[in-house]
Amino acid sequence: MVVWRTNGTFLVSAILIGLVYGMKENELTSTFVDGARDLLGVALIIGVSRGITVVMNAGKITDTILHLGEDTLAGTGRVGFTILSYLFYIPLSFLIPSTSGLATLSMPIMAPLADFANVSRHIVITAYQSASGIVNLITPTSAVVMGGLAIGRVSYDKWLKYVWRLLVILMVIIIAVLTVGAL
Repeated sequence: MVVWRTNGTFLVSAILIGLVYGMKENELTSTFVDGARDLLGVALIIGVSRGITVVMNAGKITDTILHLGEDTLAGTGRVGFTILSYLFYIPLSFLIPSTSGLATLSMPIMAPLADFANVSRHIVITAYQSASGIVNLITPTSAVVMGGLAIGRVSYDKWLKYVWRLLVILMVIIIAVLTVGAL
């Protein structure tokens, strides 16, 4: 019902704006269709990324990845745990584009692991947020990234070539800050 209201409001608003602007019926219709055409790819990307998340959750793929992370991080020291937590969250953030979903899935495992490794929980949260932020700049399952690139008519590979150096620099800085925080 909420989706219908949002779409209905969008459609009614577009018609009202066209009428206020003085557009004729054919001009209004063609302008609306041209605008919607640019967003069709974005809508498909949003649907596909949500589908990937549903399949991963239903197929217990997410649970398997979290178990692997638990096994990998359980026996490390403070600095090792911190760095591995950050590196663990990078592919996990790629596979689970929802930041709230990722936190919901991983924090019940990572928080107790941090306690065992004698690492403050805020370090784990910072590692999670930092990794998620880096990945959200480039992940092809992000509606924001892909939608922005589609609207800006920038190819994904061109975006990666442009941003990869910045990502490497940011990752090195993040690991350094996390390491200092873990000490």
